Amino acid sequence: MKHKSCNKTYISDEQLHPMELFIYHGIKVEVEGLNGEHISQMRRCTGSQNWRRGDRRNNWMCVKQCLARCYAALNARLPWQLQQLFKINLQHEDGAFVEYWLALVLTTIPQNSGNLNPVLKFVQVRKAPAAVALQVFSVGNIVCSAHVIPEIATSGQTGDGRNKRLIVNSHIDLATSNDMYNY
Repeated sequence: MKHKSCNKTYISDEQLHPMELFIYHGIKVEVEGLNGEHISQMRRCTGSQNWRRGDRRNNWMCVKQCLARCYAALNARLPWQLQQLFKINLQHEDGAFVEYWLALVLTTIPQNSGNLNPVLKFVQVRKAPAAVALQVFSVGNIVCSAHVIPEIATSGQTGDGRNKRLIVNSHIDLATSNDMYNY
């Protein structure tokens, strides 16, 4: 039986059997342009598939978080990387189908409580531990596109020469970003 707890919906195995599943590779997100106008931007999510003869493309999104976790400069948002976009239709006991638009993402954890790094003047996040890295949520919680830059480790502390930290670029010119990514 399905029940809700703390904004989560639990679904029984029996309810999954008459389910329809649809996979998508993109989502339009409304972003604010430089002059305050709203612009639609297509964000890609190809999963493990290549995009236009290139590498796979799984864009970053800012996802609304619980207000109790404000994260300072991040304003209750965290950048998460899309891994899969999908829609499921679940059949209820009365025979009616209910539609859920969902995203599977790689999550991040804010560094320094989401405050600006005093040297870089950017917010830093790190990839979540593997046990909690993947999460499914409603696409209605996507606030906007995100631009993150992997931070390269300068020492061998991580073992592979790379760091799991990312810099959240909050100074990107959105009009330029829209021109670059809406091709």
